[in-house]
Amino acid sequence: MFFKLVSALICLIACLTAFDANAALQPNVILIMCDDLGWGDTGFNGNKIIKTPHLDAMARAGMNLKRFYAAAPVCSPTRGSCLTGRNPFRYGIEHANSGHMKSAELTLAEGLRAAGYRTGHFGKWHLGTLTKTVRDSNRGGPQHADHFSPPWENGFEVCFSTEAKVPTWDPMRKPKGKAPGNGWAALEADSPSVPYGTHYWNDKGEMVQDNLSGDDSRVIMDRVVPFIEESAKKQKPFFCVIWFHTPHLPVVAGPRYRALYPDADLYHANYYGSITAMDEQVGRLRAQLESSYVAENTLLWFCSDNGPEGNASAPGSAGPFRGRKRDLTEGGIRVPALVVWPAKIEAGTETSFPMVTSDYLHTILSAVGLLFMGRRPLDGINLMPVFEQKRQERKTPIGFQFQNNAAWMTHRYKLLRTGMQEKAQYQLFDLLADPGETSDVSKDHPELVKQYRADLENWIKSCDNSSRGNDY
Repeated sequence: MFFKLVSALICLIACLTAFDANAALQPNVILIMCDDLGWGDTGFNGNKIIKTPHLDAMARAGMNLKRFYAAAPVCSPTRGSCLTGRNPFRYGIEHANSGHMKSAELTLAEGLRAAGYRTGHFGKWHLGTLTKTVRDSNRGGPQHADHFSPPWENGFEVCFSTEAKVPTWDPMRKPKGKAPGNGWAALEADSPSVPYGTHYWNDKGEMVQDNLSGDDSRVIMDRVVPFIEESAKKQKPFFCVIWFHTPHLPVVAGPRYRALYPDADLYHANYYGSITAMDEQVGRLRAQLESSYVAENTLLWFCSDNGPEGNASAPGSAGPFRGRKRDLTEGGIRVPALVVWPAKIEAGTETSFPMVTSDYLHTILSAVGLLFMGRRPLDGINLMPVFEQKRQERKTPIGFQFQNNAAWMTHRYKLLRTGMQEKAQYQLFDLLADPGETSDVSKDHPELVKQYRADLENWIKSCDNSSRGNDY
């Protein structure tokens, strides 16, 4: 841990002197992420069924990021990109429940902590196991000790974290069996308990035992609020990562939230209700920022980690986009996203500038007055000129890989590769004219296809080189 903090300090040079004396000038940073929330699952993106009043208010208070991408169409890889500024294929977390955050990777938490920030992680981690001693979640325990890489060894000093998924209601208890329509029934308070098998852990590596019933988003926010209160009292800038489990399966909503959707079957009512319950906690968070007098200078982000789970009959919506979770079409990687920073970002605005979770690192370091001085390749860019409405076109393409498929996306076009190498098929879509990816225009632009294929292959080779550890 000490080595990682020293390395982070070496690779991050403060652009402002007397940091502690000017701490009040440094923005706080909060990254909120949902799990499997589709682009079309929020009111601010046009959903007429799911009640998300607090997210909608957040959209009015800041900027709606209409073309925001997860770095991968599944959860673990995207999460790592948020913290490293790098594509998942560089650091070896290419799928859910695979790999771990390597000790040589430099995270945002390590850099900001070295620069004087308090750092906290709350919710789903999914970037390594959290215990070497007992069976926990998908991989935790002695059999997977080589994947032990908890948030407290990656720059976070305050933690309330799970390795992977939990039920969205009563997170420590296995829900009742599936009902018709793939819904889960919430347990009554006095029902016999069967442990779900995933635990919350704190920064001391201890299993948390108290205040774990009811809505999981509220359980998480109960730990976030004291972190913000204490940071504000100490007048310390903070970096807070809140990764909700909602609405990942098993998705369960409490009775009050299911009752908001009386016309829906159990599966849909649970899905909708869990999102509304999470939305309520976003409102609680923003209220706490106000009461702690830190809202004005807090850079607050919201997004999802990938598109919605299931097929077209599932309750999650990708909006007008093709595909869902695990797809590199827009519905799998374009996600709902917002950013609020009252001191810097004009309220009630929106942008269709292409953004990706790998952009967090450069953008946040720029916002807090730090430079990344490491030699390793990064895949993100600084979005501050976009927020200041000084840049309209993305010059740096965004690359995607997942299983045997890949994509290369510029400001206007996306080259989609399905299959490997000599058997690969290529399609080209004009995302500005055809965001639903209904028309392959590759035959109309053979020169672009040739150029983008070469660019994609060169980028993949660069990722392969990184994955072999040659960046460290």
